[in-house]
Amino acid sequence: MNKLDELENRSIYIIREAYSHFEKIAAMWSMGKDSTVLLTLSRKAFPGTIPFPVIHIDTGKKFKCMYDFREKWTRQWNLNLIVTKNTSEAAKEIQPTDKLSCCGLLKTEALKQVISQHNFDAIMLAIRRDEHGIRAKERHFSPRDDNFRWNYQDQPPELWDFFESKAQKNTHIRIHPLLDWTELDIWQYIKRENIPTIELYFSKHGKRYRSIGCAPCCEPMKSDARNIDEIIHELEYTQIAERQGRAQDKEAAHTMQQLRALGYM
Repeated sequence: MNKLDELENRSIYIIREAYSHFEKIAAMWSMGKDSTVLLTLSRKAFPGTIPFPVIHIDTGKKFKCMYDFREKWTRQWNLNLIVTKNTSEAAKEIQPTDKLSCCGLLKTEALKQVISQHNFDAIMLAIRRDEHGIRAKERHFSPRDDNFRWNYQDQPPELWDFFESKAQKNTHIRIHPLLDWTELDIWQYIKRENIPTIELYFSKHGKRYRSIGCAPCCEPMKSDARNIDEIIHELEYTQIAERQGRAQDKEAAHTMQQLRALGYM
């Protein structure tokens, strides 16, 4: 069994474990490469359909092609899609230059609202340990408290694949099936499984996006990788961090730690 098979099997196991343990569960979908791989794995875990809702947090600041991608694959994969957005006055007035408040209001608060509305006790996300130092502290099953906070200094042990599987009253569990994957693993799996991806990942005029989110917070990086094979080759040699083009990650290290502690994805 090769590495991709092992990663796939473990992720499918985690997805099935989460579905069996939690009555109200949903998966997050940003339309990025990682969360689209998460949906692909979920479709493999439950052949024919994904038996839980898929949530997209619409900040109103995504690239147009991301919305087009969402509509196309929601139809083709027959997803039970929940689109949520923080429509409060504070969210309308927020400036993207204030990363802590912008991400907090447009993403974290919107997620709080949809969890409360649907009474979700578990949410699956496509984060990976290699993306950022603070995400390396995560567990596959990661509890949040009743204020949505994540205590990164007190994470449950996961010995012998025994996962924390009960949410306390007014709390929820974050499930991370892709935690052990790397950026290179993701692209190799996308190639093997022929998974659709957004055009922003491919080089145009000598630049491409390696990580995508809200348009004001993303910058393309220098790259000549115009297809998946060229991306894979580039990743085998690059020394540039994947999220170097994301504004949140270019701030002081404690900014991302603050965001994550307060409930940011």
